[in-house]
Amino acid sequence: MRNVILARVDDRLIHGEVVTAWIPTKRATRIIIIDDEVAADQFNVRVVKALAPEGTKCFVYTVDKAAEKLMVPGVPDERLLLLAKTPTTFNRLIKAGVPLKEVNLGGAGIRGKRQPFINNVSLDPDEVIACEEMQVAAFTISSCPNKALSKSATHLKPPKPNSVFESKQSEPRFEAPICFERKCMK
Repeated sequence: MRNVILARVDDRLIHGEVVTAWIPTKRATRIIIIDDEVAADQFNVRVVKALAPEGTKCFVYTVDKAAEKLMVPGVPDERLLLLAKTPTTFNRLIKAGVPLKEVNLGGAGIRGKRQPFINNVSLDPDEVIACEEMQVAAFTISSCPNKALSKSATHLKPPKPNSVFESKQSEPRFEAPICFERKCMK
């Protein structure tokens, strides 16, 4: 398997925070964007590749192509930053056999059926299920790299009657507070 240094959910994909903080902090040499829709649109592929900082190669793959590309041996000193818009994408990668150990939940805004989940992350019911499946499979879900939630805080609470998906209240689904990304990156 190739050297994945960070698998991050961020519906903005490449943007200022990724370019100015995550890439230098993690010393990423390559970005792989995993998104079936973006990969199918050559205009969007050109746009996201143009946003990568100079010296950082960027590739855009479908989930199936990414699974294939990630399972081959990497090149020496390669450090991959994986970006996807939803946790569902990473769950599909894991189910395809890619042995990711941690998925970092980054910016995911409220839209469609998404409701506040934790910090700046909003998820829809299918995305919550994807996170739960990844946790059951012993993958770490975090909002900061190298700062996994404590064992007692990492378990998603089961949906309650009147949960965030059944009401307009925005109660987080984790019990313990989680650090904001800016506090974690050093």
